[in-house]
Amino acid sequence: MKKKYLVLENGTAFEGYAFGADVESIGELIFHTGVVGYIETLTDPAYYGQIILQTFPMIGNYGIIPDDFVENCAAKGYVVREWCDTPSNFRCQYDLDAYLKEQGVPGIYGVDTRQLTRIIRDNGVMNAMICDEIPTDLTAVKEYKIVDAVNAVAADELKIYPSEGDAVKKVAMINYGAVNGMANELTKRGAEVIEVNYDATAEEILALNPDGIFLSNGPGNPEENIACINVLKKLMGKAPMFGYGLGHQLLALANGAKVEKMTFGHHGANQPVKDLFGTQTYITTQNHGYAVISDSVINGKVRYINVNDKTCEGIEYDEANALTVQFYPESVSGPMNTGFLFDRFIEMMGGKN
Repeated sequence: MKKKYLVLENGTAFEGYAFGADVESIGELIFHTGVVGYIETLTDPAYYGQIILQTFPMIGNYGIIPDDFVENCAAKGYVVREWCDTPSNFRCQYDLDAYLKEQGVPGIYGVDTRQLTRIIRDNGVMNAMICDEIPTDLTAVKEYKIVDAVNAVAADELKIYPSEGDAVKKVAMINYGAVNGMANELTKRGAEVIEVNYDATAEEILALNPDGIFLSNGPGNPEENIACINVLKKLMGKAPMFGYGLGHQLLALANGAKVEKMTFGHHGANQPVKDLFGTQTYITTQNHGYAVISDSVINGKVRYINVNDKTCEGIEYDEANALTVQFYPESVSGPMNTGFLFDRFIEMMGGKN
C-alpha cells in the first residue's frame, strides 16, 4: 500500500494509496457521476488531458472487458474511493489495476471523493496532480492547459464501417475523437459509414459524394479548432448533417454562435434533457466541459435544453437540413432512449427506417 497524493492547484492535498501506473501526472480534475460504465469512461477520447474522479464509491467490481472499450484511453489519472481487486464477471479478462498499468495511467484510491466533488462543484474545475510527494512549487499544476486535443486523439487508421444490411445511404463521419458505438448505430440502420480524419478538407469530404455527414464527439476547447470550423462553414447545406458533443459545438461556432467553459461540466449518465418542441424529457449520457450559449444561436433554433442548468443541448438548422445535440444519442453504459435521433438522420438523408 504505497502512499500517493492528489494535490489541487489551490494547494489542497488529499492522501491516498497508489494503484495503476507508478508515475506522476498533471491534468484537469473533473468528476463523473456514472454508477456503471467505468470501462467506457476510461476509453472515451473526450477525457483527453483530464484526471477522472468517480463519484460512485466502488469502481472495478466487474473488471476489465476489452469488448466494451469504445476507443483508446486518453485520461491523465484516475481517482476513486475504493477499487475492487477481486472483480467478478463472466466476461472479465483482468482487473482495473492491470489496465491502468497497461495504459500508463496513475490511480489513487482511499481519498474522500465526496469532499473532492463538493470542492469542484463550489469552485469549478481545477488542475490537479497525482504525485508521490506534495510539491512545494505548484506552478506547473496551475499553468497546465489542455491544448491540441483533437489532434492528440486522432485515429491512426481510418475505417469503413459496412452496412449491416442493404446499404441505403453513405455517410461521411468526421472523426474528432469518435467512439465506436456511434458508427455502429448508423450501420444497423442500413448506412455505410466512411470515416474521415478531422483535418480533411471540405473538398475531400464532398468528393466521397456522401448522402449525409456525421460529426463526432471529441475532447478539448472547441474554439481552438479553427480549421475544422472553417471546413464546416463550407459543408453547411451541401448534405444533411448530424452531430453530437464536440461536433455540436463546432457546427454552432461555424454558424456564428459562441461557447463558454462550464463551471464543472456534465460528465455522467444521468443528465435530463428537455425537448422544447414537444413534451418529452430524456435521461442522457454526457461528457463535456464547454457549452453553446443559447442566446448566441442565430442561424438555428435551440431545440433541447438541460433541465438542471438550462444550458443548450441541441440545435436544429432547418434551412441547412442539420441537427446537432450535446449529449450522446447512444450509450452502451447509460440511457439509450434517444437512439431515435439516428432514425431521424436517416430520414433527413431521404432514407426510411
